This record gives sequence, structure tokens and C-alpha cells, in this order.
Amino acid sequence: MTIELGTDPGSYRHWQLSVDGPVATLTMRVTPDAGLRDDYELKLNSYDLAVDIELHDAVQRLRFEHPEVKAVVVTGGLDKVFCSGANIQMLAGSTHADKVNFCKFTNETRNAIEDATAHSGQTWIAAVNGTAAGGGYELALACDEILLVDDRSSAVSLPEVPLLAVLPGTGGLTRLVDKRHVRRDRADVFATRTEGIKGRQAVEWGLVDAVAPRSRFEEQVRERAQARAAESDRPDRGPGVSLAPLEVEADDDGLRYSSVSVAIDRDLGAAFVTVHGPTGREPSDPTELLAAGASAWLLSSVRELDDAVLRLRLDEPDVGTWVLRTAGDPALAVAAEEVLAPAPSEHWLGREIRLYWCRTLKRLDLSARTLVALVEPGSCFAGVLAELALAADRSFMLDGTLPDSDLPAPQLRLTPANDGWFPTANGLSRLATRFWGEPEALDAARARMGKDLVAAEAADAGLVTFTPDDIDWDDEVRLALEERAAFSPDALTGMEANLRFAGPETMETKIFGRLTAWQNWIFQRPNAVGERGALKVYGREGRPEFDWRRC
Repeated sequence: MTIELGTDPGSYRHWQLSVDGPVATLTMRVTPDAGLRDDYELKLNSYDLAVDIELHDAVQRLRFEHPEVKAVVVTGGLDKVFCSGANIQMLAGSTHADKVNFCKFTNETRNAIEDATAHSGQTWIAAVNGTAAGGGYELALACDEILLVDDRSSAVSLPEVPLLAVLPGTGGLTRLVDKRHVRRDRADVFATRTEGIKGRQAVEWGLVDAVAPRSRFEEQVRERAQARAAESDRPDRGPGVSLAPLEVEADDDGLRYSSVSVAIDRDLGAAFVTVHGPTGREPSDPTELLAAGASAWLLSSVRELDDAVLRLRLDEPDVGTWVLRTAGDPALAVAAEEVLAPAPSEHWLGREIRLYWCRTLKRLDLSARTLVALVEPGSCFAGVLAELALAADRSFMLDGTLPDSDLPAPQLRLTPANDGWFPTANGLSRLATRFWGEPEALDAARARMGKDLVAAEAADAGLVTFTPDDIDWDDEVRLALEERAAFSPDALTGMEANLRFAGPETMETKIFGRLTAWQNWIFQRPNAVGERGALKVYGREGRPEFDWRRC
């Protein structure tokens, strides 16, 4: 089934977005019969991927189309219900890959909410107006403040372990202890108490920030939103940048956008993803960038790359290797990115585009696919596009030229964009991660910044893996891709996830590492998904049957 990613507020079936000056309100009112499949109903504000696709869209639009919005309140639109979490029947009927991809996409959207609060001056506040269970409470956890209505019945809970024999799949346990600093023993009690915790105890344990009676709840939410909005550095008024629908041609052979193309080789199990650089002069200052809007190459290309990554993840589970290519004039790409350079008085739009690239490159890092970069004649691996080579699990750079081609030997150019503009989940740049524990090698690579490096120079700097000449190029690339296609996808996913995030551990690396390993593993265990597993019998007559051995 092809999953439609494009939507807009006028088409939402599960969310309502309203903007009142510096404060936006996003209300969750899920339509039960509008899920991704027709074998379940989204009752009690439970959600599936269709609901999360709309949330993801709202997060993006608030950042780009509403620069004047400085605080976002997310709340429930049903009486005494905030959100009851991921729909259990949906999970029970999903394939294993769909479960994991659903959890990963949902978590990336939660991370985008946290990113907006941390870096965009757009603080998210959860107004928990009723029950917040499982993924519903995890949505609240992604917000910077949580206000809970104190009506003697509304509670927050993470009941996945006792009810479903799985883990809170979007980072709930990690956010409890790492973000909200809930004491470990209290977190243990909370995560095994099906009914959750209410009122003042939820505040005392650090599960929420404040409670208010229903009579004062809306007033207190409004006060907190206005207070957080007053702290923001976002502009007081627009205009913003309209995110028009992406134009893409899609068929069995791949995807074609204006700046990104994907060609799928099904026999090889590989997708060849090419990002094309700008073809002319791009905006050089914030005023020009704002005038160009979504047509600016920096914004249009990252939107297309993000969309392509998601489509490959969701619609092409058997395509296990993504081959990353670029094309264009490196000088034009480097000139285009200068408008994103951080500055003490940086413009909101430049900041948002830089953060969008950061999120999209992280999504690439977190995709359970082998990444191979090919640096060939005609390539444009410079600056922001050089991040694609640095993100790859291995890279090939042609040493010299190709016969019967008048294109010069390929070059690779690092710029300041590669030294901190786009940190990975570990908080380091891809360059610093590459040379983790080797400060001299990192300094040597930095010393080559701004230089056009041919294959021997790039290899000497440790920036590429292999540098075959024209005689060996085709065979070495082909053998590498065929070899990858012969390995176990399970083992490769585990290996790649372990290797990509050298260096310090952060909340993000913990969440995704545990999602990849523990939740992935638990989702395949009979205690959860067996014929009498907890996910299968939930809501039906009878109790689950467990294998009581720990392993």
C-alpha cells in the first residue's frame, strides 16, 4: 500500500489548527473511521500513522508558515480525553516492519516538537484535558510543559508493559528519566501501574508541571502560553513561507522531483538517490530568501529529500541499500548555503531551513538502510551536500576521470556547514563523529575546509573509504552492492545502528538505539505478538499467555 504523505490544515481529519497572535492551538479530535486501514476504529483519540502524518505536517507548517507563533498548545478535543495512545488493533494487525516504522516516524515527529522548543523559539505546551495514556502521554512528554486537569479522574499513564507486553514505543521511558528526571523507582512504579497517576501526585513525581481544576484549566493554560511566548525571539508578525504541495512523479521505477530523483534497482535491492544542486544564483540575504520562499533551492531540495526518505522507508521495505549521489556545480551549492550561516542576529527563516536540513539528515541516519555514497564526475558533494557523503556507511570516490567523458575528476569540498551546523543524534557533527577519539585527524580535516579535494587528497584526509580508478570503479561498486544485498538485513540494521553514533550518548541516541534494539526485538516475541500474546488478545476475551523465562 502506497502511503500518502501530503496534507494540509484544510484537509486534516484528525487535528484542528487555530492561530491567535503569538499562540497557536492544535486540537486532537480523531475521526474514528479515518484511519490508514479499515480493520480498526480510532476510538478515544487513539492514533495511527494517518494521525501522525497530519501532526508532522502541522509541526512543519507552524515553523515556516507562522513565524509569529511563539507558543503552541496541544490539547484534546474530546470530553475528558487528551489522547489514549497508539491504536491497539492497528498495532495488532500491522506487520513487524510497519510497527517499527510507525514508532520511528512518530518519535521523529516528537523530536521535531522538542527541536522547535529548543531551537526555534516556538515552545510547545501540553494542555492535558483528560486521559493521557501510552502514546498520548508520550505526546505530552515531547512538550516543554505539561498541564493536567485536576478533576479526580484524569490521569497520565504508560500502561504498555502491563497491558500489551511491549515498551512505550516513542521514547516514553527514556523521556521520563532523562528529560523530566523522574526518580527511577517512581518511574518503575508508574510504568507498571495501569491506571496511571492523577492530580497532585503527578506533580510531586515530576510527571506533569502543574494541575488546575477544570474551572481554571483554560485560564492557566493561556497564562503559561502567553508567558512562554514573551520569552521567544521569533518575529511579531509575518509573512511566513507557504509550503505548497510537493510535485513528484512516482512509479515502480522510482521518484522524480525537481531537485531529487530516485531510481530503484529491484534485482539489486537498491535505490539510487540523487540530489541535484542549484542551477543558478540563489538568495544571498534573508530578504531574498524570504521572497523566494519554498522555491529556494535550500528549502525545496530538503523538502524533497525528506519526502523521498519517508517514501522509501514506508513503501519500499525490500529496498535495503540507498546509494547516495549528487549532481551539479559545487560552487553554486556553496554559495547558496552561505545565507544559512549562523549569526548573532540570524533571520528566523535561515534558522528554520538549517534546522530542517538537520532533521532530514538525522532521519537519513536513523533509517534502517545501508547508505553508500558515490563521488563521481559531475558530483556536487560540497558543503551541505557533503553531509550525504559523511552520513554514508562507506563511500567510493573515483580517482581520475572516466573514459569517453569530458567531465573532470570529481572533487569533495568541506565548508563550515560540515563542522556543526547539522549535528547528529549524538550532538556532534558528522565530521567530529567520523574522527571521534582522533583530534589530530579532525584538525587535519578542518584544515582542508574550503579546498576542492580530489580522490587522493580526500582519502588522505580520511573523508572517503575507497578510491578506485576508472578500470576498477564499476566492479568495486557492483561487488559492494551485491555483497550488501546478500547479508542478513537484521544483522545489518543492528550493525549500522551501532556504528553510526560513535561518541557521547544523548537522549536521542538512547531512544532510537532502544527502539531499534529492544522494541524491535519485543515486537517479534510471542509474549507480545504470539497467537495468545498481549497485543493479540487485548480487548478480546481471555488473558495473554506468557513464556515466563527471562532472556
